[in-house]
Amino acid sequence: MNPQQIDRAVEHFRALLNEQAARAQRLERGAETALQKRGKTVIGIAGGDGIGPIIVQQARRALACVLADKLAAGTVELREIEGLTLENRMACGESVPQNVLRDILECDVLLKGPTATPAGGSSMESANVTLRRSLDLYANVRPVRIPEENIDWTFFRENTEGEYALGSRGVDLDGMAVDFKVTTDAGTRRIARAAFEFAKNNGKSRVAIVTKANILKKTDGKFRDLCFEVAREYPDIEAEEWYIDIMSANLVNPALRSRFQVFLLPNLYGDILTDEAAQLQGGVGTAGSANLGDQYAMFEAIHGTAPRMIAQGLGAYADPESILRAAELLLRHIGCVEAADRLSRALHICCEQERKCVVTGDKDGATCEQFGDYLLQTLNA
Repeated sequence: MNPQQIDRAVEHFRALLNEQAARAQRLERGAETALQKRGKTVIGIAGGDGIGPIIVQQARRALACVLADKLAAGTVELREIEGLTLENRMACGESVPQNVLRDILECDVLLKGPTATPAGGSSMESANVTLRRSLDLYANVRPVRIPEENIDWTFFRENTEGEYALGSRGVDLDGMAVDFKVTTDAGTRRIARAAFEFAKNNGKSRVAIVTKANILKKTDGKFRDLCFEVAREYPDIEAEEWYIDIMSANLVNPALRSRFQVFLLPNLYGDILTDEAAQLQGGVGTAGSANLGDQYAMFEAIHGTAPRMIAQGLGAYADPESILRAAELLLRHIGCVEAADRLSRALHICCEQERKCVVTGDKDGATCEQFGDYLLQTLNA
């Protein structure tokens, strides 16, 4: 490592600090623009990569079924979003091409399949990270329910900061690499307030604030302190401090896990812990995710593109439950509660009660399309 490399790294870090300081100031000022008001609700649908288009097709069929009256009346539109594939993103040299982002912004909400992110030497940012930042989707909300164990968890993951905000913009020096993590006051307060408002409005009595503030004293320490500051505005809700390593163990402890209700976490820990929670529910293929901001919302499966399944020729056997759960969350968000309840009941019958058509992810189980047929039959019964 030579002095010139260090100087370049320092200048790079200076630019990042200036950029994030400007962002923090914008957050303090609040949202500056609102989405255009439309006479109908436009639901954008993007297939993504890998198994994404396969599972999203079944969610599209389900939405068309439960929203049939509104689609016929013209009060809701399902709109295809093209170009959010890895091939197109690589060809354009953008994690989300500008024309694709414009198409997304012309919708009210987005249902999105998983998207691939180049690994290794590529500096291309995750499409999810770009969308969350561009649309300011600061709250990643993931419900996990295991009724037979009295588990009813809701996770609030900060979605626009932490390691993910600058994860593709670290420095790689001779013999050393450095990445960056950012935590802002405004960004932390708004995710904390979202979690505590949810708890207040849904009869929850506890919020677990999960960090590693004993080690990351500045970023996680700030997150913890600001969350407890917001907690003082909600005296009827108990705020608890937990470290991420212990909480990861608590989720697999039958004696403790049912006592937890709402979780409030920085970005990276939220990503990891919600996958663990989904696995306890039945696998990452069973959980949907909502990405919420003040102006926009995006709904998606929590799992990835399953490249191994595609490579093994098993894409047709992918489980669509996660994206269908995301579609249910989307319906509730846009106020179509009856349609959401209808889809929820059908999923309960198909996935838990009858299980006449079981997707295993392999050739010994049903295909994704066969499950979709079963779901539609149940919806129309």
